Amino acid sequence: MTSAGLTAIMSIIMSFITMISSIFGIIQSKPDNSVVQGFEVKEENSMRIMSFNIRCTNVGKDSWEDRIGIVSQTMLESEADSIGVQEATPEWMATLKETVGEKYAYVGVGRDDGDNEGEYSAVFYLKDKYEVVDSDTFWLSETPDKPSFGWDAACRRVCTWVQLKDKETGKQYVHMNTHFDHVGISARKNSVEMIIDKAKTFTDIPVVFTADMNVVQGSTNYNQFVDSGYFRDTKFDAPDSMNYCTYHDTKPEKHEGDVIDYVMINDGFDALTYRVVTEGIDGRFVSDHYPIYADIVMK
Repeated sequence: MTSAGLTAIMSIIMSFITMISSIFGIIQSKPDNSVVQGFEVKEENSMRIMSFNIRCTNVGKDSWEDRIGIVSQTMLESEADSIGVQEATPEWMATLKETVGEKYAYVGVGRDDGDNEGEYSAVFYLKDKYEVVDSDTFWLSETPDKPSFGWDAACRRVCTWVQLKDKETGKQYVHMNTHFDHVGISARKNSVEMIIDKAKTFTDIPVVFTADMNVVQGSTNYNQFVDSGYFRDTKFDAPDSMNYCTYHDTKPEKHEGDVIDYVMINDGFDALTYRVVTEGIDGRFVSDHYPIYADIVMK
């Protein structure tokens, strides 16, 4: 073989090695939290709790009407024992009653009138598995028993809770769900205090809390919860967890964005897994938030 031929062969080999190294480097540098994640099979005897901001928007291609199918499919495929939803307008609630009603019932009221006006922070639950022992909604305000704005809040805000009893085992738990104000600093601070105080009234009953808190991890209001000694964030409590944003604003590249949605538990539970459902349906986002869930076990 001539010197020129050997040089050409070596050049091809080096180019191939460079290409392989480049590809491997891309694979290696891909962040762990970029994994596409769907729903996994629940472990036997575990419970699945989901938080899902379904987006209230009524304009454009991502309007609520345009997403009825994929939102309903997400809820049905989740196999969650209970689901806390946020931004659920009366139109959403009427629709979900039809689309997921064979599997899930719900508790909750519209925040603007205590009936069917304004967004709900409803809790859906497996109706064949659980019966409602008690439930209620209170306003995050100085007058929690009636529709009202709290402190410096821009919107009326509510917390809906339900005490559920397993029809087979008789075991009970409470699911609390809310959507904090996006403006009011005092409103969020006082809302945290109200929710913890209410949760403590459920003596000897495990409590789970879901929310779009409109604040990120490490913020003052987030720390109010985790430093309270009452609630623990399943993201950090579960031995099998993941790190990913929960609010993506329909921007696919935003995998290191804001975590503002949470599933928290009290000492009545142990967390097994925490997941952000990054996998859409038919190439579409189901909302501008990713659904999140935690698989937990009752102590």
